[in-house]
Amino acid sequence: MTDIFASFPVEYELNPHRLHERLTAAAEREGLLDVAYRTLDSPVGPLLLAATERGLVKVAFDRQDHDAVLAALAEAISPRILRAPARLETVTRQLDEYFTAGRQTFDVPLDFRLARGFRLSVLEHLPEIGYGHTESYSQVAAAAGSPKAVRAVGTACALNPLPVVVPCHRVVRSDGSYGQYAGGEEAKRVLLTLEAA
Repeated sequence: MTDIFASFPVEYELNPHRLHERLTAAAEREGLLDVAYRTLDSPVGPLLLAATERGLVKVAFDRQDHDAVLAALAEAISPRILRAPARLETVTRQLDEYFTAGRQTFDVPLDFRLARGFRLSVLEHLPEIGYGHTESYSQVAAAAGSPKAVRAVGTACALNPLPVVVPCHRVVRSDGSYGQYAGGEEAKRVLLTLEAA
């Protein structure tokens, strides 16, 4: 393995931003960057976005404690995590378009390694719920192949590693009330109101 620090001129010591960019590029080039992350300001608060080489692996709300989320990713995937916004440019642009009502679906690679089994079946169904529409937990359970697994759908939505992009906010109680949401009830209301406009 090459020494990624060897080729940095002294000028980078005086410009931490340029040094970080260069280190990030070198880590990516050398295959040392397993999880790239950045934060994004949004109408539902700061979002943490994280991606592996396979695709977007995590979206987290501020209330989920971004430091704790990064620590969990280090344990579940790899400790080689670095703030590297370039890997997340496409999803950042698409989220900006979504929040300004210019986009209704996302077209980015997704890494579902943090979900398995029935939870994964639920997550794979969620993008089929159209923009501006909702489904009840029981409808999602039936669509995911287990009509009686209503509570398991609730758990799958609560543990969705990719909220907003994989739209668990579109799943509501049978009486139309919001139910629980990782970003909080206000965040769910903001997203559903945005889509209803």
